[in-house]
Amino acid sequence: MSADPAEPVYRNPVLDADWSDPDVIRVGDDFYLTASSFGRVPGLPLLHSRDLVNWTLVGHALQRLEPESEFAVPRHDCGVWAPSLRHHDGRFWIFWGDPDRGVFQVNAPEIRGPWTRPHLVKAGKGLIDPCPLWDDETGEAYLVHAWAKSRSGVKNRLTGHRMHPHGTELLDEGKVIVDGDRIPGWFTLEGPKLYRHDGWFWIFAPAGGVETGWQGAFRSRAFFGPYEEKVVLEQKDTDVNGPHQGGWVRTPSGEDWFLHFQQRGAHGRVVHLQPMRWGGGGGTSRSSEAESGGGWPVIGDDGAPVAEHRRPDLPPQPPAAPATDDDFPGGRPGRQWQWTANPRDGWATHHSADGLRLTCVRTPDAHDLRALPNVLTQRLPGTPCTVEVDLRLDDGEPGARAGLAVLGDAYSWIGLQRGPDGTVRLVHRFAETVADQERDAAPPRPAPGGRARLRVDIDAGARCRFSYDTGDTANTADTGDGAGQGGFRPSGQVFAATPWRWVGALLGLVALAPTGQGHAGTATFTQFRIRIQEKRADR
Repeated sequence: MSADPAEPVYRNPVLDADWSDPDVIRVGDDFYLTASSFGRVPGLPLLHSRDLVNWTLVGHALQRLEPESEFAVPRHDCGVWAPSLRHHDGRFWIFWGDPDRGVFQVNAPEIRGPWTRPHLVKAGKGLIDPCPLWDDETGEAYLVHAWAKSRSGVKNRLTGHRMHPHGTELLDEGKVIVDGDRIPGWFTLEGPKLYRHDGWFWIFAPAGGVETGWQGAFRSRAFFGPYEEKVVLEQKDTDVNGPHQGGWVRTPSGEDWFLHFQQRGAHGRVVHLQPMRWGGGGGTSRSSEAESGGGWPVIGDDGAPVAEHRRPDLPPQPPAAPATDDDFPGGRPGRQWQWTANPRDGWATHHSADGLRLTCVRTPDAHDLRALPNVLTQRLPGTPCTVEVDLRLDDGEPGARAGLAVLGDAYSWIGLQRGPDGTVRLVHRFAETVADQERDAAPPRPAPGGRARLRVDIDAGARCRFSYDTGDTANTADTGDGAGQGGFRPSGQVFAATPWRWVGALLGLVALAPTGQGHAGTATFTQFRIRIQEKRADR
């Protein structure tokens, strides 16, 4: 959804979908945001705004994950973790941590590219959430990062390095500059963002875990510390759990704002916008420095997240939001779509008309969509919605199938499959989190002409109700659900969408076939639409 510029207030979340671990900058009158993309391709989404409330997706900075061979199959919770976006020396820079390989960066002269290939700045296991800083006062460059215990055995601490001003390498072995184990009550310290303000080095970093944690601020007169800390944003008596991990940005008029995420189960990490000001007192000092300058950041309503607030002092903008609908002109998916692994030639066919033509890729993993690299996905909306798409299963081999999926640790999909006798049937299948293969959610039904319109109604709790329309009004006996009246027919039980470990549930389009010889045919998707069911007040 988009915000009405005539409204004097906006309402959170401003990005109501899984834009995980957001970071934000301003360049001139433009604001830019990136987010984690994990194992999906293309990665490192790039969003643009002029008012911090209305955002559009303008591209991606990473076209393929490296090493390519390792991301030829889905690795849903690996890849790109918690990037930092910066603008320095006339270029855009993004640093991120691959928990299995180390700290990478890409850079470009313009936000839309061309972006460089990934450059490994520091190799190592468990190096995550890196953030650079070029200090305009001294000409020095620094980098701070956190640790993933799953790979390194270490967590709850931040390590700082001096960095070459070219951003290509680190100049020392690093030093722990904030140790969360030494701060009473703090745990899972991560996601640092590094700034210079009012003569201090500032690190904004969350702790306490994504579902129940808080946002901290740390400051020191010297980059390597010692630092003092303060909690600057927490849930308090609001319904915004775990409000943390994001970025600070200042408008041209001098207003300060903080963008952060909230974990919302299968909907992933939605993005909130909080007012921010400088001047809060407090902090726990372990240095001899006296407090001075503008004090501490005060985020939200005295440290509690706001549900709505006066809009930023910025020129009104037309309503906008990241795209969801797609007619696939020329057979090309829009920017909102990502594959579940590095794509290969031949998965999608470009042509002169509208419609996405996917090859029914032969695979030994036809029994489990979670293992397929050729699923084309986009984020599950955080607002109740109806998702629809037209599907035609073109000439193909027995076993060829295609459909619309809600994909996570558990999944469900509805679509078409060609039987041994050449007829096409409507199928609906699902797999539980602990299951290694799918099973029927409803009995197969005829699909005359090999066509169907598929629908998923998704409520606020990410409960999904599947239905279909094959255009067949002749036979009602096999369903007993009013098929003779035409229109959509319900299928199967309600499916509760689930996230991956760090990733929200995904909507997916897929075409596949069991192993065998020769071409298995294609499937064509047209008129993909997401309709909001329950319209909130405009943000």
